[in-house]
Amino acid sequence: MGNGSCRIIAGKWRGRKIKFDDAEGLRPTTDRIRETVFSWLQPYISQSSCLDCFAGSGVLGFEALSRGAQEVVFIEQNSKTVKGLQENVRTLEADNVAIHHQDTLSWLQSASTNRNLSQKFDLVFLDPPFHSDLLAKSSVLLNRSGCLVEDAIIYVEHAVDANVALPDNWVCLKQKSSGQVSYKLFEYKIVV
Repeated sequence: MGNGSCRIIAGKWRGRKIKFDDAEGLRPTTDRIRETVFSWLQPYISQSSCLDCFAGSGVLGFEALSRGAQEVVFIEQNSKTVKGLQENVRTLEADNVAIHHQDTLSWLQSASTNRNLSQKFDLVFLDPPFHSDLLAKSSVLLNRSGCLVEDAIIYVEHAVDANVALPDNWVCLKQKSSGQVSYKLFEYKIVV
C-alpha cells in the first residue's frame, strides 16, 4: 500500500500537506471540489463544531479547522487510517480534535440512544465509501441522533449514479457534480 497526500487549500494551514494511507475505498475529496464546497461553507465555518463521519484522510475536517472551525470530531474505523489522522493532528499541532476509532453507524447509533450526549454539531461531513448503503443508513441515524443543532449544515458526497434517499427534513441548498462525484449541501430542519 502506498501513501497519499492532500494539501490544505486555505486558512492558517494553507499549503500544508496531510498524509494518509491508501486504504481501500479511501478517496479524498479533490482540490477542485473542496474549493467549491468551502466557498459554499464560508458563512458557516467560523467557530463551528464539526463532525467528520467516515473521516478517511480527514482533509475535509482539517480544511474546516484551518478556516476557523472551533473543533472537529473525526470518526474512522480503519486502524491504519486512524493512525494517519493522529499523525496529522500532531504534525499540524491541532488541539481541538477528537478521533473516534469506531464504525460511523455504531457511533451515530450510540449518539441517538445516549440522550445525555451534550455535544451538538453545526457542520457535518458525510461522504461514505461509494456503492454502499452507508449513506442512506448514516443519514437516518444522524437525523435521529440528537447531535445536530437546528439549521446544521450537512455536506454529502456520493457517486453520480447512486440513487440516494435522504431525510425529508434536509433542505438542499446547493448541489453540483464533477466526474463521478455528486456533492450537495443540506440544511437540517428539526421536525416538530
